[in-house]
Amino acid sequence: MTQELITISPIDGREVVRRPYASEAQVAQALADAQVAQGAWHALGIEQRGRILSEAVTRFVAGKAEIARAITIQMGRPLRYTPGEVDGFEARARHMIGIAAEALAPVHVPEIAGFTRFISREPIGVALTIAPWNYPLLTAVNSIVPALMAGNTVILKHSDQTPLCAELIGRAFSEAGVPHGVFQYLHANHDIAQRLIRAPEIGYVSFTGSVRGGQSVEQAAAGRFIGVGLELGGNDPAYVRADANLAHVVDTLVDGAFFNSGQSCCGIQRIYVARARYQDFIDRAAALTREYVLGDPLRQDTTLGPVVRTRAADEVREVIAEAESRGARNLVDAARFDAARAGTPYVAPALLTQVDHRMRVMNDECFGPVVGVMPVDSDEEAVALMNDSPYGLTAAVFTQDEDAALHLGRQLRTGTVFMNRCDYLDPALAWTGVKQTGRGVSLSRVGYEQLTQAKSFHLRRTA
Repeated sequence: MTQELITISPIDGREVVRRPYASEAQVAQALADAQVAQGAWHALGIEQRGRILSEAVTRFVAGKAEIARAITIQMGRPLRYTPGEVDGFEARARHMIGIAAEALAPVHVPEIAGFTRFISREPIGVALTIAPWNYPLLTAVNSIVPALMAGNTVILKHSDQTPLCAELIGRAFSEAGVPHGVFQYLHANHDIAQRLIRAPEIGYVSFTGSVRGGQSVEQAAAGRFIGVGLELGGNDPAYVRADANLAHVVDTLVDGAFFNSGQSCCGIQRIYVARARYQDFIDRAAALTREYVLGDPLRQDTTLGPVVRTRAADEVREVIAEAESRGARNLVDAARFDAARAGTPYVAPALLTQVDHRMRVMNDECFGPVVGVMPVDSDEEAVALMNDSPYGLTAAVFTQDEDAALHLGRQLRTGTVFMNRCDYLDPALAWTGVKQTGRGVSLSRVGYEQLTQAKSFHLRRTA
């Protein structure tokens, strides 16, 4: 197995990063440093930890231009959009810092004369974050900042596609005075990652990635009795009711399907439209999709970049071809997009109609700019189709009737229900999924429960 991490840019196939993987000695030292630092870090208290981490966030976002360019070069998202991920990192981090004191406060129970009783939230020790390339900052911050605020130390293992993101976070945190051993990153291959998960020093693992990757994490952690948070695949649906504002719907759902070249766990891949609005919807959606500019993501006029690598692009093209072979119709001619060529990571957006749930696009995750659209005749049919999936991260309902959205939302098997928006994460709300999307919660007050251990105090004041 190779001893080096090599990152190839999807923009032009150039090597952009080369780093040695961590040695066994470096892994052992990182684990030891994290374990030693944890007690003193926790002893600082929430207020002091919050001040240090707030400064770390300030230092990090000050490098927005450098960070945005690094993301674009490594994974191909257009440069016009990557600064927004830095903004998202800041918003999530500051929210989790801001709610920490309340979220981590002792839980008091009804008084009983002569006794003091409460539940404290104690750190679990050392947390391991395994982050993917598609949203390299947003997926990482979800666990890093709350873990640190809860008094844990953190080791970050980032994707081989986006190692610079780990390095840039580490640099900012160090410059802000985060103590040695409190936050570390390691460049690690699969074997090293497995070694970390099995390490007795690790008390929690946060993983964002594929279902297969999640299974590998669970297998490595089996028998350790530690917490494991898994945010895995998605095939997220949207339902357009007859009363929806179609102009808003089209703008929102086309963006929700094709932003980041469709490489989003909570991106929209399936759309169900009330039959009375179906033709109007697909006409408008196709027209808007044809306006995308596919090409070099370093150009400011590019709105659709390459997918992460040629192999991934080939898989996307296979999903489109499979659907067409079963009768689907693509309303967007790939020939309109000069950059879209076989043997490259550049894939034209596809808006597929005449689809059904026999097709992969409607029942499995496709990490690319592809969406399928079906007409439906009732709310009941829409709910049944939306639930007909092995995944359940988010689902979106577009309607002017909030009561109807709530009624439908309660029937949907999903971690988040949206009304009139999609492909979004609110740090005040729990980010979670059902079925093969994984288990566990990040962000919100509930997210702190994953990163702490409940400890009960039952004190009798008189003997």
